[in-house]
Amino acid sequence: MMAKYFGTDGIRGRANRPPITPEIAMKVGMAAGIVFRNGDHRHRVVIGKDTRLSSYMIENALTAGFLSVGIDVLLTGPVPTPGIAMLTRSMRCDLGVMISASHNPFDDNGIKLFGPDGAKLSDETEAEIEALIDADLDDRLAAPDALGRARRIDGVSDRYIEYAKRTLPRSLSLEGMRVVIDCANGAGYRVAPDALWELGAEVVSLGVEPDGFNINREVGSTAPETLAAKVREVRADIGIALDGDADRAVVVDEHGQLIDGDQIMAAIATSWADQGLLSKPGIVVTVMSNLGLERYLAGKGLGLVRTSVGDRHVAEAMRLEGYNLGGEQSGHIILSDYTTTGDGLVAALQLLAVVRNLGKPVSEVCHLFEPLPQVLRSVRTGGKRPLENGAVRQMIADLNASLGDNGRILVRASGTEPVIRVMAEGDDSQVISAIVDDLVAALSEAAA
Repeated sequence: MMAKYFGTDGIRGRANRPPITPEIAMKVGMAAGIVFRNGDHRHRVVIGKDTRLSSYMIENALTAGFLSVGIDVLLTGPVPTPGIAMLTRSMRCDLGVMISASHNPFDDNGIKLFGPDGAKLSDETEAEIEALIDADLDDRLAAPDALGRARRIDGVSDRYIEYAKRTLPRSLSLEGMRVVIDCANGAGYRVAPDALWELGAEVVSLGVEPDGFNINREVGSTAPETLAAKVREVRADIGIALDGDADRAVVVDEHGQLIDGDQIMAAIATSWADQGLLSKPGIVVTVMSNLGLERYLAGKGLGLVRTSVGDRHVAEAMRLEGYNLGGEQSGHIILSDYTTTGDGLVAALQLLAVVRNLGKPVSEVCHLFEPLPQVLRSVRTGGKRPLENGAVRQMIADLNASLGDNGRILVRASGTEPVIRVMAEGDDSQVISAIVDDLVAALSEAAA
């Protein structure tokens, strides 16, 4: 059964429209509070947010929901998503909540939930919460003398900065490096520049003036052109772009050339393998990672495990199979020795450590393989389900078989939009483009 509220990464939608309304947010707080209200201790939830205008509205509605079922609420204000995961653990909270729509524009918003271990919730727990959202919870409300209490907590930015810095050796300094950091006018706008400055870097900041409306607008990981131009302008050694909630990062080298999550993982994996820091000889990625990464790692004697799209699936596979490095091509990098979820700043710091240790320019450190040509397109479904069409399924199977070891095809329904994502990659770019054209035409016809 398809989820009604939860998608690939929590609950997401247009602000002040279902499912991102005050009413539903309050019910999410009530439902999640009931699910995690176990034992006789005083229960607590920590709630963070990004810089969207609507985050204030959702924050207050969630707070009311949690308080009504007897959960105390700790409010952090703007903080990166991985900061909430970290605080959930360090403050011994029963759960954590991040209000953010990540890389989406300001008029979207979302709700991400973390368990007491700082990890995103399983499908089973999300289903349990979903069932309660639409249920009558009047008889589950707390008694008047058992209502929760809410308060804001101070020093969250300093806590997160110190946590991020401690992922590096104390002896490592970034002195002499000029770093451009683009914070997407989002949740990392305070902590990321300060952390880099405290480590000794000369910092040039972009996207650090949020106004409630400009998150991800022509800045951040989804608009790396701004970062690349600034790197070339100031002749920086590296540029780092976070997304709106700072759980992902992309990089540009000293020439302004884009480096995606696949190249970042290749650089860190190679360095960690040389130092004996990989817990297992390989990494975990999603089905979207480039085949070129897989071939590169194989040449280094390292394996690659693929999961469904979404960093929570990567994190789950890492926990189950014992890997300590994984992530997504989009820049969600999970370093489980330090984090339980994607962390853009920590991933960037680990990459900077590799660059510093090797003493080479970023263009050499982070361009370790040539990605195979990859074509990605989306097909609007209009509420239809073209992937259930037998002819379409057979066409996908036949095309995959025709590519053999020279490429692959991935066709999947988006977890955040009513679209079908079509991706193909292979050694021959013309063949790949033709395959995607044919698939898009077939899916569009089936959805008509």
